[in-house]
Amino acid sequence: MAFWAGGSPSIVDYFPSEDFYRCGYCKNESGSRSNGMWAHSMTVQDYQDLIDRGWRRSGKYVYKPVMNQTCCPQYTIRCRPLQFQPSKSHKKVLKKMLKFLAKGEVPKGSCEDEPMDSTMDDAVAGDFALINKLDIQCDLKTLSDDVKESLQSEGKNSKKEEPHELLQTQDSVGEKLGSGEPSHSVKVHTVPKPGKGADLSKPPCRKAKEIRKERKRLKLMQQNPAGELEGFQAQGHPPSLFPPKAKSNQPKSLEDLIFESLPENASHKLEVRVVRSSPPSSQFKATLLESYQVYKRYQMVIHKNSPDTPTESQFTRFLCSSPLEAETPPNGPDCGYGSFHQQYWLDGKIIAVGVIDILPNCVSSVYLYYDPDYSFLSLGVYSALREIAFTRQLHEKTSQLSYYYMGFYIHSCPKMKYKGQYRPSDLLCPETYVWVPIEQCLPSLENSKYCRFNQDPEAVDEDRSTEPDRLQVFHKRAIMPYGVYKKQQKDPSEEAVVLQYASLVGQKCSERMLLFRN
Repeated sequence: MAFWAGGSPSIVDYFPSEDFYRCGYCKNESGSRSNGMWAHSMTVQDYQDLIDRGWRRSGKYVYKPVMNQTCCPQYTIRCRPLQFQPSKSHKKVLKKMLKFLAKGEVPKGSCEDEPMDSTMDDAVAGDFALINKLDIQCDLKTLSDDVKESLQSEGKNSKKEEPHELLQTQDSVGEKLGSGEPSHSVKVHTVPKPGKGADLSKPPCRKAKEIRKERKRLKLMQQNPAGELEGFQAQGHPPSLFPPKAKSNQPKSLEDLIFESLPENASHKLEVRVVRSSPPSSQFKATLLESYQVYKRYQMVIHKNSPDTPTESQFTRFLCSSPLEAETPPNGPDCGYGSFHQQYWLDGKIIAVGVIDILPNCVSSVYLYYDPDYSFLSLGVYSALREIAFTRQLHEKTSQLSYYYMGFYIHSCPKMKYKGQYRPSDLLCPETYVWVPIEQCLPSLENSKYCRFNQDPEAVDEDRSTEPDRLQVFHKRAIMPYGVYKKQQKDPSEEAVVLQYASLVGQKCSERMLLFRN
C-alpha cells in the first residue's frame, strides 16, 4: 500500500444520516440533515479532498449536509486571495482598527458592519448531543495498540519524533508571525507584484480624468525627469519605489492597508500569533485557559449561553481537538500543515482567536470567537482580511496554497450571506464538485434553495466511486479491500452503508482512508 508511504492513513467511523434534527440557522426543529464520520486521524490531503466534496469538520467530527433535503443548503465557498481587492467596507474596518491602535479612537454608536459573527455550524448547534455521544463511543475504540501494530506491519512509520520538532518549529514561527508590524516574513509592496493585490494582467479601472493627468505627468517626466523625481522626494517618497512606468493610481494592496505604519507613541499594540493547536505547542498550552475564557464570554454575550456552558472540555472538543495529522514537508509552509489557532493579542491579552486549518491548497477557516468588549472593532471582518493576507503570505513559498475557504455559504440565511462579499469567490457544485464563480450561482439561488451550479447537463462527478471493491476497510486488526471484507459479512444493510460512504468521499479518498468496521 504505497500510498501510505511516510505516514499513517486516515481512519474514520462513518455514521449515515438517520433522521432530521434542529437547524442552527433557521431554527427549524426538524429541518436539517447531514451524514457524518468520526475521524480518529486524518491526513491533510484527505481532508483537502473531502472539503472539495462539501465536507467540513467540527472538532474530530466531519460532516456533509444532505444538500437536496436539508432546510438550509450549505454550499462550500472559497475566496481567491491572489486576486482579492478589499471593498470600501473592508477598508473602513481596516482604517477603524488603525485609528484605534494609533490614537485609541473608539467609533460612536453600535457596530453595524459585523457580519462575520461566527454562528455555530449546523452540526454543532443542531446536534450537540449526538456529537458528544459519538465522542464518548469513539473514544472507547480510539486507535489501540492493535491498530497501530497493524499499520506498522503494512510498512508504516509512526514518526513519533515529529511532534517535538513541530513544537520547536511552531514556536519560531509564532515569533516570526507574531508582530502586528511588517517584518521580514511579511513582505509589504507599495507597488503590488503578480500574485499580490490587483490582477496586473488587466488594467485597473480608472477614470478618463486620471488617465489624462498621468499622460501629462509622463510628458513632463520625459522633459525633466530629474525635477519630477525631486518632486516625489519632497513628498517623502523614495525614488526606488517608482519604476519607470508610473503606478501612482494603483490601489493600495491589502498588505499596505493592514500593515500601515503606526506612530511611535501609538495608544495600543496588536500582535497576531499563529500557534499549533494539534498536537498542542507549548505556546498553545500556555494560553489555553485565557483563550477558553474569551470563548466563554463570547458564547455568553453573543450567543446568550448560560455561564455554565460551554465547559472547558466542550471547548477543547470542538475548537482544539483535530483529527489532522501535523505534516512539515520541505516544500510546504514554514509552519507546516495541520490545525492552528491564530491569536489576536492587544496590549498583552487575547481579544480574538481564529481557528484555522492549513491544507495543501488552502487556509480553511473553522471558527472565530472574540472578546465582546471589542465588538466595535468588527473583529470578524478584520480577522477574515488577516486570514486572506496570511494565505497570500503562505503562497509565496508554497505556490499551490492559493485559496481561502470560508466554510459554508447559506443563501437562504441572511446572516450567513456575508461570505459572498469577499470577491472573487466560488461556490462548489453539490453534484459535480466543480467550482463556479459566485456571480453565476446567485441568480439560480434566488429561485431555488438547492441548485446544481454546473450548467453542463452531461457533466458528472469525476471522482465518483466506480470501484467500491477497492475501498479500504479496517476490521478485526486487519486492513483489507472491501471486496474481501464483504465476503465475510452477512448483514444486508452493511453494503448499503459502505456504498453510501464511498459515494460521498469519492474514489480517491475511499482507497486511501481506512473505514473502521466492527
